[in-house]
Amino acid sequence: MIDQKELLNQLNRFTKREHTLDEVYLFDIILCDNEIDRDGDCFSDHALKQLAERFVGVTGIFDHNPRCGNQTARIFRTELCADPERKTAGGLPYHFLRANAYMVRTEGNADLIREIDAGIKKEVSISCAVGKQICSVCGGNKLQKPCTHIKGRMYAGVKCHTVLDDITDVYEWSFVAVPAQRNAGVTKTCGGCADLEKEEMRRVLDCTGALLDRLTEELRRECVRLCYKSGENACSKALAATTEHMSAERLLALRESLMQGLSAANSKPQLIPQNAESKHPQMHAFQFGRQEP
Repeated sequence: MIDQKELLNQLNRFTKREHTLDEVYLFDIILCDNEIDRDGDCFSDHALKQLAERFVGVTGIFDHNPRCGNQTARIFRTELCADPERKTAGGLPYHFLRANAYMVRTEGNADLIREIDAGIKKEVSISCAVGKQICSVCGGNKLQKPCTHIKGRMYAGVKCHTVLDDITDVYEWSFVAVPAQRNAGVTKTCGGCADLEKEEMRRVLDCTGALLDRLTEELRRECVRLCYKSGENACSKALAATTEHMSAERLLALRESLMQGLSAANSKPQLIPQNAESKHPQMHAFQFGRQEP
């Protein structure tokens, strides 16, 4: 995995000024692989290596529509990968081309970024030119001499397909609804960088932790204030020291208890009836209508 600093260095090769991680949106794409696609074609391993070199710096658009206003992202890094546990339909080791792409965060593409994150805008397709279209049955180059073998038909127990080789040019990559290559599309990784994902998670946790600390402090102050409001100053001083080490959950429970106590105290009658037996003898002289013996 490439580290964050190096990833941004490679990205900034294509920008007029250096951009920070906060200014750009990064995502990974599988551009293509050596599996037989819906059209009965597949790339050779040699072609994948050529595509890896040529696709660095190539723009991303929509539906292969080459308008300037259709540009939405750019590839700044590619990597040829292998899945040792997987084989192609033809029995070959599975290889695929991964690319790191970026777009600048703006108000105009905020919805697109949300759609990419949600998996709505996912599938992609590439546009390129090849010098060889090799028949899997006879090995002939169809661009030089077309053969009679038909893609999709079985010959000697093997399905006929065309191997694309000798990349002569690449044009663009596009977001599409149904790509020829079934595995081509945005992946769940972020910029192809584990350190980058950890950094983003660390920033989220730091913000969450700071917010929790502020809320806990506000709860602590509220509990002390409620205790002072009850008129128990000695209790308030002790509580102020105790709440320093309380969790937010315990503070919430204490706050609820203090509020219930204040509510109950406020609901008691302020005047004690003459025939009521007081629980506070020192207050007898202040009861209305009560005569001293």
